[in-house]
Amino acid sequence: MTNRPGPSRRSAIRPFIVMDVMRAAADREHAGGRVVHMEVGQPGAGAPAAVVAAAHAALADGQLGYTEALGHRGLRRRIAAHYAEAHGLDVPVERIAVTTGSSGGFNLAFLAAFDAGDRLAVPSPGYPAYRNLAQALDLEVVEIEVDADTGYLLTPEMLARVHAETPLKGLLVASPANPTGTIMAPDALRALIAAAHDLGITFISDEIYHRLVYAGTAATALQFSSDTIVVNSFSKYYCMTGWRVGWMVLPEPLVRPVERIAQNLAICAPTISQRAAIAAFDATAELDPIREGYAASRRLLIDRLPAIGFGDLFPVDGAFFVYASVTRFANDSVDFAARMLAEAGVAATPGADFDGKNGRRFVRFSFAGTEAEVRDGVDRLAHWLK
Repeated sequence: MTNRPGPSRRSAIRPFIVMDVMRAAADREHAGGRVVHMEVGQPGAGAPAAVVAAAHAALADGQLGYTEALGHRGLRRRIAAHYAEAHGLDVPVERIAVTTGSSGGFNLAFLAAFDAGDRLAVPSPGYPAYRNLAQALDLEVVEIEVDADTGYLLTPEMLARVHAETPLKGLLVASPANPTGTIMAPDALRALIAAAHDLGITFISDEIYHRLVYAGTAATALQFSSDTIVVNSFSKYYCMTGWRVGWMVLPEPLVRPVERIAQNLAICAPTISQRAAIAAFDATAELDPIREGYAASRRLLIDRLPAIGFGDLFPVDGAFFVYASVTRFANDSVDFAARMLAEAGVAATPGADFDGKNGRRFVRFSFAGTEAEVRDGVDRLAHWLK
């Protein structure tokens, strides 16, 4: 009898629970049930009309072969122009890489900047795919708990303390953050980047929720250092989740390493998505009203969730999530979320996805759908919990 092949050790990572919730919601819908989707960070609106038109034009001319591994030159030039327009920065096109969404960017960053066994710090609660992808690549993930005392933000003092225990090689921070929606003020971001540089720690800035800001200012790490890795995406503000296209801005020494890995890993991001994405930057007249819809849904949730019984809301400065305590109703948000879907038809993500220590006390509600859907979701919750 021959030995059957088994899974690798590196594949033994935690699931991305939000995708499991999404599957369970799809099962309910397939069986004829109605679901209000508040689990996934996916805009309810489709891509802007100009993006769709550009995709049609790309299909019509048939020029959809491979691009360079670092991306379509026209798109890279337009991304560089965006930094000049939005931030007054001169970002060389040569330092920009187009990726298969932000997920592809994180993979490339981890592979190019770190070796197996290196320690990568991330705030907790935080986006689970950081941790899971890094662990699959044999990085040691160090979760640094943030709380109300620091505004749910990582500070230079916290970073220095963890680094002194066992040296870190990297730090990944999102602003606005997922699931908390917190934003690092420009001075706070500047100080954290400076602290990381002083300690010899590579700084990765997740900026995919830029332009989805309701309180404060979301600065780009590039304003303070050209030695940071910036990851961004067309998925959130630009409403292009399924198009799978994002970008990185790299320190010059990492450009060629990322290019080499990209050549072998995926060759390039989807060409039709790259060509269409050029038009996204000029679609603000269509996209800004969608953001205003998120702002209205945010106000609705902040007002009504505490009245229903969801306490300890984290700040909702940006992105499109509310991270709320369920301790009035349950001790286990995984079970609570399953019952909420089965009994109320509302899908939300258990906090265990974002925080292995305290996450079972929280759920994350996405308000990326339409305002009508969010209102329906809250009405269902109020009726279910009364």
